[in-house]
Amino acid sequence: MTVMTTLIYDGSFNGFLSCIFKAFDEKLKIADIQRKSAAQNGLFASTEEVYTEVKKAHRVWKGLKAKNNNALNTAYFAFLSETEGIEVQLYQYISKIIYSKKNEHLDYSDKLVLYINQLAKKVGREKHRMEAFVRFQLTKDAIYFAIVEPDFNVLPLISKHFRNRYADQEWLIYDRKRGYGIHYHGDKVEMVTIDLTAQLHNSLKKSNLLKDEEHQYQELWGNYFNSTNIKSRINKKLHTQHVPKRYWKYLSEKKAV
Repeated sequence: MTVMTTLIYDGSFNGFLSCIFKAFDEKLKIADIQRKSAAQNGLFASTEEVYTEVKKAHRVWKGLKAKNNNALNTAYFAFLSETEGIEVQLYQYISKIIYSKKNEHLDYSDKLVLYINQLAKKVGREKHRMEAFVRFQLTKDAIYFAIVEPDFNVLPLISKHFRNRYADQEWLIYDRKRGYGIHYHGDKVEMVTIDLTAQLHNSLKKSNLLKDEEHQYQELWGNYFNSTNIKSRINKKLHTQHVPKRYWKYLSEKKAV
């Protein structure tokens, strides 16, 4: 009887790639790959915890990149979707890419390949929306602060955009849903966790964490936004398609109580 193995990892992408390395290196029959925080034992599989090893993860990264750089990006975006069961599906997808001699990553007749690419595109769309919809607020500590709640874990994907765009400012973008943020302080971007109790969204109520001029700026911006709207030409359905309602509470032009 073939022994199937379930690998448990820490939830990071390097941790996941460490699992891929182990599976390939030891020629394991993989039943599942699970995050430690949500691991469940299978009835007919042995369970093994895999510790993150950056060197091994980098070897998998380089190998997949050499095979097909587009497939590498697709796999990374799909991983950030955090979809249930994505790890074992990505293991199967990466196996196809590594062992194939053709452009398997473009074979959309393969249901797995199509599914992974569709997930990656959804994450890509969320990335672009976050780059467009992030609204910074200037705190009394002189830090430009923004809160987001993206559908997918896109902070690692948007850090380069904001580092390049706001290179001369200190800023922090915090993902309330996942409980971590990315912080830039003039040198590099770092991942941080903070104890966020303040409600720094687009409320009409003033926050004592923000500078007075920040409230004035938001009021001016709101007035400008309202004055440039032509009510007779408002298409609410089209507007909601481009700016889904789930983003509104963090947009300063959509002031709420």
